[in-house]
Amino acid sequence: MAPKKAARKQTKTEPSRVRVSEARPGLDPIEAPGRYEATREELTEFYRQMLLIRRFEEKAGQLYGMGLIGGFCHLYIGQEAVVVGLQSAMKEQDSVITGYRDHGHMLACGIPAKVVMAELTGRAAGISKGKGGSMHMFSVEHGFYGGHGIVAAQVPLGTGLAFAHKYKGDDGVATTYFGDGAANQGQVYESFNMAELWKLPVLYVIENNQYAMGTSVNRASAEHELFRRGESFRIEGMQVNGMDVLDVRGAGDAAYDWIRSGKGPLLIEMMTYRYRGHSMSDPAKYRSRDEVTDVRTKRDPIEAAKVLLLEMGETEDGLKELEKIIRAEVNEAADFAEQTPEPELKELYTDVLVGSYG
Repeated sequence: MAPKKAARKQTKTEPSRVRVSEARPGLDPIEAPGRYEATREELTEFYRQMLLIRRFEEKAGQLYGMGLIGGFCHLYIGQEAVVVGLQSAMKEQDSVITGYRDHGHMLACGIPAKVVMAELTGRAAGISKGKGGSMHMFSVEHGFYGGHGIVAAQVPLGTGLAFAHKYKGDDGVATTYFGDGAANQGQVYESFNMAELWKLPVLYVIENNQYAMGTSVNRASAEHELFRRGESFRIEGMQVNGMDVLDVRGAGDAAYDWIRSGKGPLLIEMMTYRYRGHSMSDPAKYRSRDEVTDVRTKRDPIEAAKVLLLEMGETEDGLKELEKIIRAEVNEAADFAEQTPEPELKELYTDVLVGSYG
């Protein structure tokens, strides 16, 4: 009888700067990328975008508590470095698709804060005319193909976007975000198979924020090193510290170059952390307050960028002024979202696909 194969040791999930899988040994494996060397101006812009997302989400949480935002509302607080770092490495022709934790992705796509906030409050001036709400925003003009409420539904759709890029020959890459919980859905692996088989230009990004709703990764996944999930399809994978915007940007540059060279799909597991509950209705009692405080204190992506900026010669007064500008932008967006009118009743009959039979 053959000896039993030793099981991979289950260790606590911790962020590592960069790790790579061995999906195709000897066949153009991707090399571990270096940390991006940002100029002071670039880092200031990264800091501004992350701070905008943070303050926007805090305000959205306030409006939800006031009853101005209905339905579900999933905040992105803590994960800001992922979208800011990756999307700063994208090109104009690229596309983005994600799940229902989508506000930060939209802001990183350059969509104005006021129309995102107006959509959250169900107003006609919202990016989806007030009919999409928190989980179903959309803007083809900005290359954003939606937040999607069904877990992992965006993965086959993102694979389809990649097929469209390849068919059109526009050198575009479809960046497809999903979470650690969605990583266990079957349609993800059907997508992986087609993407590698057809060498589609798609970057699969697992935002591993450690908890799929209320269950930790180690309790829900037999293989908790999610960057290895593409190995059986020969898809290369990287695990990246998603709490450092420069690590993320460095990985993004390497990933997009690799995909654009025609080598097919790539998988990145971004090790990140959400500070709030899964949604606004989640008290998050499945983890301790000390755990959240420890991450906020030691690994916060915005504070880390702030420290670097001060080391590069930025002043406290300069950063305070930037904070003031961002708070004013967010407050203006909230005021706009409260004061602009709701959709007219006739909007019930627009943007609806109608089929005929016979």
